[in-house]
Amino acid sequence: MTVIVDHSGPVLLIGGGAVCPEQLRLARALCAVVVAADSGADTAMAHEIRPVAVIGDLDSLGKATRAALPAQSIHHIPEQDSTDFDKCLRNINAPLVIGLGFAGARVDHELAAFNSLVRWPEKRCLLLGPQTLTFLAPPALRLPLDHGTTVSLFPLGAVEAVSDGLLWPIGGLNFTPDGQIGTSNMATGEVTLNFTAPKMLMILPAQCLDVTVRALLDTPQTWGL
Repeated sequence: MTVIVDHSGPVLLIGGGAVCPEQLRLARALCAVVVAADSGADTAMAHEIRPVAVIGDLDSLGKATRAALPAQSIHHIPEQDSTDFDKCLRNINAPLVIGLGFAGARVDHELAAFNSLVRWPEKRCLLLGPQTLTFLAPPALRLPLDHGTTVSLFPLGAVEAVSDGLLWPIGGLNFTPDGQIGTSNMATGEVTLNFTAPKMLMILPAQCLDVTVRALLDTPQTWGL
């Protein structure tokens, strides 16, 4: 697949939703490259960040922002069968994408972003919201979490898992979106998890950003895709 942005390190993807300046600062410190989804470029420029690429159907990109950016950095994908987030995710090649401005506002937009996480499991992405961060769980993951940290698991398809370090172990459970879910579990310390399919969303407190980024970058994405 031809991609628009190819980078060897984490990439920050800014969306059109509300962005907390402090979260933007934290995410920016982790990413040398910034991409914007449509009007996310307005947010980026308002914080004196110039994205290397703006991707989307461009129906909400501000005229002043568009005029201030090089024409070759603006990538118009007019089809309406996917969201701007989806257009961006499938056109970024990086070990991790940190998405900011996609969570915590409209539920329909957030659900659509979650759908893209599962549709593109080879594109590792973490969505940072005001209170939580969400990502598609890899086949195996080790997270050094503090005792008492909330760990929520929500399946977007049939998946099984085993765990160590959760207050309520999940081994032997058959997770499905309309059946068994795993929200509001709790870490007793370091957590290790193994999953049978790329269908499980992990949801952690937003304060776990640094430890989660390190864990994801240290974990192979080996779904055989």
